[in-house]
Amino acid sequence: MRKFNPITKFILILISLIISNAAFSNTLTSKQQLEQAIQAHKGDVIYIDFWASWCGPCRKSFPWLNKIQSKYKDQGFVVISVNLDANRELAEKFLKETPADFAVIYDPKGKTAKHFKIKGMPSSILIDKNGNIKASHAGFFTKKISQYEKEISTLVSGK
Repeated sequence: MRKFNPITKFILILISLIISNAAFSNTLTSKQQLEQAIQAHKGDVIYIDFWASWCGPCRKSFPWLNKIQSKYKDQGFVVISVNLDANRELAEKFLKETPADFAVIYDPKGKTAKHFKIKGMPSSILIDKNGNIKASHAGFFTKKISQYEKEISTLVSGK
């Protein structure tokens, strides 16, 4: 069996998520898409970010999410986002203005957010390598970036 370096592995997983999202978006629920994405990253630290186009703090969080994923991706870290806009065009406009270097799952009916009892935008859930939720945050605060990163680096290092 051929082994891939971490960057190639990440790109292949991301491509498969994009293809599966396009191929199955009419048949899989957003919750099922998220479950598949989590399963594809079993053994990794996963940061799930719930966001919407109208959310001001989301515009501030995306550059940090891109940066943090880039910093830790070779150590088994991935960001998966869930957009909650009822109108996908609004989400796509947001993404043109504020690009995401991570997977986006569309949840126009908010079922995934209801499942996780999300109360504000953005909200995040941090999952360890064993699939356990280790932290969650409502909102994104630049004053707390060092706390967010410490949580991630601790889980990535396995401490």
